[in-house]
Amino acid sequence: MTDRAIDDQVSLLMQGTEYGDDELKRSMAAEIRQRLKETQAEGRPLRVYCGFDPRTADLHIGHTVPIRKLRQFQELGHEVYFVIGRFTALIGDPSHEDKVRAPITMEEATLNAESYAEQAFRILDPAATKVVYNDEWLAPLTFRDVIELAQNFTVQQFLSRDSFRERWEQGDPIYTHEFLYAVMQAYDAYHLRTDVQVGGSDQLFNIITAARKLMESMGAKPNIGIIMGILPGTDGVVKISKSLGNHIPLLATPEDMYGKVMSIPDDAMSSYFRLVTRWNPQEIEALEAGLVAGELHPRDVKMELAREIVGAYQGDAKAEEAEQAFRRVFQQQKLPRDVDDFQLREGMSLVEVIVEAGLAPSNSQARRLIKQQAVRLEDQVLKEPNALPELEAPAVLRVGKRRFVRLLPP
Repeated sequence: MTDRAIDDQVSLLMQGTEYGDDELKRSMAAEIRQRLKETQAEGRPLRVYCGFDPRTADLHIGHTVPIRKLRQFQELGHEVYFVIGRFTALIGDPSHEDKVRAPITMEEATLNAESYAEQAFRILDPAATKVVYNDEWLAPLTFRDVIELAQNFTVQQFLSRDSFRERWEQGDPIYTHEFLYAVMQAYDAYHLRTDVQVGGSDQLFNIITAARKLMESMGAKPNIGIIMGILPGTDGVVKISKSLGNHIPLLATPEDMYGKVMSIPDDAMSSYFRLVTRWNPQEIEALEAGLVAGELHPRDVKMELAREIVGAYQGDAKAEEAEQAFRRVFQQQKLPRDVDDFQLREGMSLVEVIVEAGLAPSNSQARRLIKQQAVRLEDQVLKEPNALPELEAPAVLRVGKRRFVRLLPP
């Protein structure tokens, strides 16, 4: 591999990374460049891993940011380990959590893991992915082992983390077992002896501080941390989250996924370019330069982005169908071909209809949409959340730009 080829790999692998410190980013880039040269001399690929705690079975594309990075490593010929954290899931990562996580059982973690891996293989090459479970090496550890591992860390290190410090200052409880999460994840890194660990920026402490420190103290060469930025939600402002309703479900229909991407603000597109597409740095730079120069219209670029994202997760044929549906509904002002029916009951409020028909995830979100005048019955804007016009014939209820249902009179 030439120096130019190594530089191209480093450029791609560092795409979308976010360390919060330019010097640290340069240091990690230099380390991965050097490790590529070393493994080339040894005649082997990089060994790369990322851990995933299966605390939920319902993934959105924000969960797939590190999985997309693993796929890039695979396409460059490197060896990928997909670590399912059934044991770490029992605690749950306290990073950026303002309260202790509710415990889950090993049985729940195992069931979630099956769904998690199935969805991950929409992106990863199953034949080139080594799936391992961290309870296989964490469960056999003795209490003495845990004491020896914990000796590498101080309470001050943990309390310096924003999530713990804020809870400390507010007088909220911080439980001892929460400190063990970073210790357990650090032992994952030591046990696997991989060259690279991928994770989100909320994993910076666990990867850069805990894992590298423990590996060095135990005589292993430390992992290189590839720390990914956090994908903003469809509002373009805050972290993508199911609870906030600004997420794009991985199992969404192609039409819904396409439409949700089209709803993101223009200034959020760059994050999506870098974190959830198959595009390389040169392709992204060309798009961004075209936007800045006014040579490309943001709407056209966003449609290209939506087609790429749907294609990456659901196939290019589905992406083409989704784009045609979008053009039909929004550019030609036509209804979708298939609109679900919803049978009204006597006395239902508008909020109840919106939530029960699946057009909003919660009553509060439904009220917010009504207040924003984003709810229409045929051509009429509906403004009263606790009422609903009487219907004598079926009528189409539209919520936002992409959600439709045909209401049937009671």
